[in-house]
Amino acid sequence: MINKLSILVPAYNEARTIREILEKVVAVELSGGIEKEIVIVNDCSTDDTVSEVERFMADYPAATIRLYSQDKNQGKGAAINRAIQECTGDYLIVQDADLEYDPEEYNLLLKPVFKDNADAVYGSRFMGSNPHRILFYWHSKGNKFLTGLSNMMTNLNLTDMETCYKLIRTSIAKEINIKEKRFGIEPEITAKLAKRKGIKIYEVGISYYGRTYEEGKKIGWKDGFRALWCILKYRFSN
Repeated sequence: MINKLSILVPAYNEARTIREILEKVVAVELSGGIEKEIVIVNDCSTDDTVSEVERFMADYPAATIRLYSQDKNQGKGAAINRAIQECTGDYLIVQDADLEYDPEEYNLLLKPVFKDNADAVYGSRFMGSNPHRILFYWHSKGNKFLTGLSNMMTNLNLTDMETCYKLIRTSIAKEINIKEKRFGIEPEITAKLAKRKGIKIYEVGISYYGRTYEEGKKIGWKDGFRALWCILKYRFSN
């Protein structure tokens, strides 16, 4: 049963796009009349991210939006962890503040919840016939390598472990002791979900409107090596 979905928005220097993505989140109508709350964590941005969010909140007073700010820049993982602790929905989903993922597809991820009471649903950029922007060859190869290694360690058969779109039952997410501060949170959460007995994990195909580094993409090769370390680390530790 799901009455409320929490949309978690970690934001660092996203003044250029955050209003547009928030407009998309507010506009989407969730199946079954599910209520939405938006939890934004500003990771000590140095641009106008906060003022853009505050103006948006003033323009949309009927929307349930809460803004929190980190006292120093800690990384995406830390921002997501803060948002998990602050959210109140039955399920949660992470929404990057850029425009790479389409909030209209929340309903795709909710289907396994309605059909089979899923505990977690991953939105895969490598499944289905939805649009996918063509960008970096080595990024896609690296992603598939990391996903394959993660699958070996967890005995899951995901196609996109690194996806931003992870819809998770909030009670389960709050029980995960998240240690990673940056992009290592993706393999960490996956490893810790896989260790839960009887958990129902699904995967659905989603669109992907990726951006270049000139357009603001932040993940780099160092994060790939950190992800590799996290896959091995959290296979054997909690």
